[in-house]
Order: sequence, then C-alpha cells, then structure tokens
Amino acid sequence: MAAVKVYGWAVSPYVSRALLALEEAGVDYELIPMNRGSGDHRTPDHLARNPFGQVPVLEDGDLTLFESRAIARHVFRKHKPELLGSGSLDRSAAVDVWQEVEAQQLHPAAGAVVVECVFAPFLGRARDQAAVDANVEKLRNVLRVYEARLAAHRYLAGDFLSAADLSHFPILHYFMGTEYAGVVLEGHPHVKAWWEDLAARPAARKVAEFMPLGGAAKKQQE
Repeated sequence: MAAVKVYGWAVSPYVSRALLALEEAGVDYELIPMNRGSGDHRTPDHLARNPFGQVPVLEDGDLTLFESRAIARHVFRKHKPELLGSGSLDRSAAVDVWQEVEAQQLHPAAGAVVVECVFAPFLGRARDQAAVDANVEKLRNVLRVYEARLAAHRYLAGDFLSAADLSHFPILHYFMGTEYAGVVLEGHPHVKAWWEDLAARPAARKVAEFMPLGGAAKKQQE
C-alpha cells in the first residue's frame, strides 16, 4: 500500500493538481475515491482531515495536508525541489510570482467559464451566459500578458519548467475542452505552444485520464 494517500474525486481540478504534482515527482500514491453526491466530504472522518470539508486531502505518513497548491508545493519541496526554483533566489521568486498569477488572475476567469460550460449541467442549472462572456473577456486580457511573457521565455518562470506552469494544467484542461478555447487562443501563438507542451507531458496525459469531458465527468463524481 502506498505511503501517500489522496482523498477526493479526481474529476476536480483541485484534486488533479495534487495528482499531477505526485505524478511529476514520481511518487507512489493511492487515490482514495470519494462520492460528492453522497456527501463523503461532510463525514466526521473527512472533516477530521479537512475541517472545511473540501478536497483534496493528502496524507504523507503522519502529515495531513489540504489545499491543492499547498499539497503540490509540499510534494515538490520534498521530491523535486527544482520545480520550485530551488538553489536560486531569482528562479524561486519567479516561480512564486507566476504561481500567484495563476491563482489570482487566470484561475478565477478560466474557472468561471469551466463551471458554466462544463459543470453547470451536473449542478442542475442552466449556463449563465453573461458570466461566460464576461470571464472569456477577462481571460483574453490575462492571456495577453502571458503571450508577452512566453514570447520572451519558454516557460512562465523562465527557461525551465516549474510548478508555476504545472499548476495551470487542471483548469486549462477543462477550458480547452470548451468552445471558447480557439477564440481565447487566437493571436496568442506562444500561449498555444506552451499549452501544447504542457498537455503533452506524460504526467499530464495520465492525470487527464481522470478528467473526462462531457457526461463522463458527472459519472466520475458519483
């Protein structure tokens, strides 16, 4: 049995962020599937692991962690610190900056589109097209900054792959499956090439198997 356990439903981009970190670091882990519809995240056992009742939760020996970005940083710090830019203050600072950009700028806009286009039907409601349109425009503006950055550097933190790049994969995997991907990427060739490079990584391809688009996404949560 693997020493590292991850609790949650892998269809979640947050859970998949943790899984991607483990795959990239080559860590043996066990995914403990949970049923969102049955309220597994609200049971006393899970609330003891994460008092906010969210996923993922990682157990690494005696250490229990929640929050997907914190889990990813722990995994890389322990197993693959070069992805955090270790050994160079400039590189590690750049990784920190672009991890924050992902969390504060890209994810809110892309995530809002994904919720409406991918998950709203599974939540039993109609798509809020006004929210989609507003956030597509926000994302286009964010990606203009990315295009300029990636025109000068192969990856976000510089000319080396880092945790900052990898953190983008889960939400962009879903976004790229929407009808808005082509519109947003238009005129951003460096962003497109960066995304294709990221999505082609073996770890990303493996995690993508847990993240089906369409009706299979709902089934995986049940």
